[in-house]
Amino acid sequence: MASVKKGLVYLLLSVLVVTQIYPLFWLIMYSLKTNEQILGSSFFSLPTTPQWGNYTDAYKGGHYLKYLGNSVLVTSVTLICVIVLSSMVAYAISRFRWKLGPIVTLVFLLGMMIPMQATLLPLMVIFKNLHILNTRWSLILPYIAFSTPIAVFILSGFMRGIPAEIEESAFMDGASVYRIFRSIILPISVPPIMTVVILTFITIWNEYIMAATFISAEGLKTLPFGIYNFVSQYNANFGAIGAYLVLGALPVMLVYFFLSEKITKGMVAGAVKG
Repeated sequence: MASVKKGLVYLLLSVLVVTQIYPLFWLIMYSLKTNEQILGSSFFSLPTTPQWGNYTDAYKGGHYLKYLGNSVLVTSVTLICVIVLSSMVAYAISRFRWKLGPIVTLVFLLGMMIPMQATLLPLMVIFKNLHILNTRWSLILPYIAFSTPIAVFILSGFMRGIPAEIEESAFMDGASVYRIFRSIILPISVPPIMTVVILTFITIWNEYIMAATFISAEGLKTLPFGIYNFVSQYNANFGAIGAYLVLGALPVMLVYFFLSEKITKGMVAGAVKG
């Protein structure tokens, strides 16, 4: 009976692995085909002759480096702001007892329920009045606003499990609140912070709706815009689109590969301590 259960577990895990890996494998094969192979009867087959030129077209025709630089800049600034703000808020609402603590927690929980699409029109009006529409700040500010609530939720759940004796000992040694936060709480909270980093990174890196709404200047566009360089009124280069999608997903895969261990630890720690 135990062997049957073990076999079922392995079967389930195998199905999950295949369903997760196959789309990436299919996308790579898609990027190496011609339009005739993609649109013809050999849609699911391997490419007869790999079209490596699709990657050259995607790199040059899709303005890959320029859009990549814009995405990296917007994502980096957003990540720094989200980590700093969410860690301070999470520390305040999880370690301090103050009258407004429950209200602040409720506000951030409500922030997780607001759909991004419902804010597009009011944000456009606000940004236009502030004269920051069609600038990088019109992306960075809403990205921070929508990423901070879930970050606060993850970090506060972890920080509530940190023993209070650690802070009491530091207070007795003369450490200030800021010193304790900077030298004790933040280093301990590295695993959940890495979880916040990867979740925020993936969300922002692939975001298109706000970028398409608030950005029209060619020099400010991010990676998702590059696909439209291969689509015209009467034709589309599907192979180059596939290659561009692979190039766009490459930074995400690299970040997840290098941070996967810390991300897993962060999720486990948050589940146990939260």
